[in-house]
Amino acid sequence: MGVLTYETEYASVIPPARLYNALVLDADNLIPKIAPQAVKTVEILEGDGGVGTIKKVSFGEGSEYSYVKHKVEGIDKDNFDYSYSLIEGDAISDKIEKISYEIKLVASGSGSIIKNTSHYHTKGDVEIKEEHVKAGKDKAHGLFKLIENYLVANPDAYN
Repeated sequence: MGVLTYETEYASVIPPARLYNALVLDADNLIPKIAPQAVKTVEILEGDGGVGTIKKVSFGEGSEYSYVKHKVEGIDKDNFDYSYSLIEGDAISDKIEKISYEIKLVASGSGSIIKNTSHYHTKGDVEIKEEHVKAGKDKAHGLFKLIENYLVANPDAYN
C-alpha cells in the first residue's frame, strides 16, 4: 500500500469559529440545504457524531456518484481541527483503500485560512492520476465557497 499526500489552502473572510460551526459541526444539515444538487442527505449509520462515527453521504441527482461513507477520525473544537476518512462508496475507485482528510482552520486577519491535507491510501503500487485529485479538490473548493457565501449572506448564522 502506498500513501500519496496533497495539501491545499484556501482563504476565507469568515472567522475560524463561525466557519468551523458551519463547515464541520453542522455540515450534515447545512450542505443538503444549500447544495441539494451536490448532497441529498447525510445519515449517521454508527456513533453519536463524535470520533468513530460512520456517516453515509448520498449525492444529489446531478452527481456522477451515488454515495460515500465517512468515518470521523478526530474533532478538536478548541483548535478548529477535523479529520475523517472516505472508507466506502462509488467515489472511491478499486485502486484506493481510503482517502483521509485533515482540515485545520487558522485565524488570518478578520477571516481564516483553511488548510486541507489529503492522504490517498492506495492498494499496491497504484498511481493516482493528477486529474482525479484535481477534480476532488475543485469539488471540495466549490462546496466550501457555497458555505462561505451562505455565511456572508446570513451574518447571524452560526455565531
